Amino acid sequence: MNRSLRRALWAGAVVALTVAAVPVTSAFGAGSVTATFTKAQDWGTGHETRVTVANGSSSSVDTWRIEFDLPSGTTISSFWDADVTSSGNHYVAVKKSWAGPLGPGASFSWGYNGTGAYKAPLNCTVNGAPCGGGSTPPPTTTAPPTTTPPTTTPPTTPPPTTPPPTTPPPTGGKKIVGYFAEWGVYGRNYHVKNIHTSGSAAKLTHILYAFGNTTGGRCTIGDSYADYDKAYTAADSVDGVADTWDQPLRGSFNQLRKLKKMYPHLKVIWSFGGWTWSGGFTQAAQNPAAFADSCYNLVEDPRWADVFDGIDVDWEYPNACGLQCDSSGPNAFKNVVGALRSKFGSSALVTAAITADGSTGGKIDATDYAGAASSLNWLMPMTYDYFGAFNPQGPTAPHSPLTSYTGIPQQGFNSDAAIQKLKAKGVPASKLLLGIGFYGRGWTGVTQTAPGGTATGPAPGTYEQGIDDYKVLKNTCPATGTIAGTAYAKCGSNWWSYDTPSTIGGKMTYANNQGLGGAFFWELSGDTGNGELIGAIKGGLG
Repeated sequence: MNRSLRRALWAGAVVALTVAAVPVTSAFGAGSVTATFTKAQDWGTGHETRVTVANGSSSSVDTWRIEFDLPSGTTISSFWDADVTSSGNHYVAVKKSWAGPLGPGASFSWGYNGTGAYKAPLNCTVNGAPCGGGSTPPPTTTAPPTTTPPTTTPPTTPPPTTPPPTTPPPTGGKKIVGYFAEWGVYGRNYHVKNIHTSGSAAKLTHILYAFGNTTGGRCTIGDSYADYDKAYTAADSVDGVADTWDQPLRGSFNQLRKLKKMYPHLKVIWSFGGWTWSGGFTQAAQNPAAFADSCYNLVEDPRWADVFDGIDVDWEYPNACGLQCDSSGPNAFKNVVGALRSKFGSSALVTAAITADGSTGGKIDATDYAGAASSLNWLMPMTYDYFGAFNPQGPTAPHSPLTSYTGIPQQGFNSDAAIQKLKAKGVPASKLLLGIGFYGRGWTGVTQTAPGGTATGPAPGTYEQGIDDYKVLKNTCPATGTIAGTAYAKCGSNWWSYDTPSTIGGKMTYANNQGLGGAFFWELSGDTGNGELIGAIKGGLG
């Protein structure tokens, strides 16, 4: 699925984070570009470090270069959001080309996993000057400010540009559920505030925060920095108020808290698993009650219990193969979500993203989804990513067909096949949401305009080959045709398929005619700045 492949590039190098960051090893200097190293996790044989580059000067900084030494016994094994090279124990980290300049007062974070126990870097310089100066920060469980000095009163800033809404929840009971990807706050520069400024918050009923980890059969934090430690400036904050270094909760969790205050109808669900982090579900199935206890304790942590209204399970895939293969049996999924319902109680939301493989003997047939439905508020068959350049030679095909069509590469790989199979097995239609992708999949080396052509590999993409956002494709490769209820286009030798406002309207008509409970989509940052696609979902559901 799209979330899987986008996320794998970022999360494949990241281990589970289970504790908050500890005090940094170098403090900020005044009026300069500085670098701060924060220990995010240390498990003895390895550790994870977050590095924040901050521009304390009065002018923009086009690039940055950090040089540092690691003590004996410590090496970098993987890294993300910076380019890192080494010679012996000496390391050089430079800005990614996509990261852009650092404006005055702005900051940027990258990270690495290291072997051995965490040890503070030595001889650190940034752009040739010492990384930081000043006194040691006070002992806290979070890092000191990245852009805002300690203060007892919020800075004076302009109010939000859009007043809090006074309208009731949209769509009269139909659910509009959108994923917010925790890693979007890095290279994509998509933050909770964007849900507000795009107008999407007023149209959504629920946000799925993706993802928490499932390591060791337990629910654990996915990215502690993005989740609850990243400091937001006034300009990037939902309500125009900057974070302070000593407040108990920061990051996206605090921004979601602010968003919910602005939009009281909005509910937030913490999603666990996804393609990369589904492996822990196999162990969870061996002791569902212990898994449910760990999830409840994390979701209901007093620091952010008011942020979340429930839990979502994204297991890819029970009793079948995804990144790993699971053989827990057809009842494992039912047992896990049943334990979650028992622990969280009847008032919490318990939901699940599930396979949309409607083929005979496919993934839907491998698990008792109907038996699990009684424990779930709704199920979300992921009716996208059926076809793509993970088969680099093609044939070209729409990745999210609503129906079958002549020449479809695999029977049962379409939205209607999945919906009909789930309904036939006993899943109530009202508990099924139709999935929409806010992105396209594409091939290159294609000569045939119609679907079914051969290719030589994945088309170029902004963040990943073979995939790009709707907001990009609508301009770079506008749709010229439709098939099976979705759109496609050939631009030069590149062939793309994706949904448009028009095809989404048709899919929402289908959802209404089938009596479905609404729609969900992956993911918010793929939409335009004014929320074209989510507007089409809301308008289509009525």
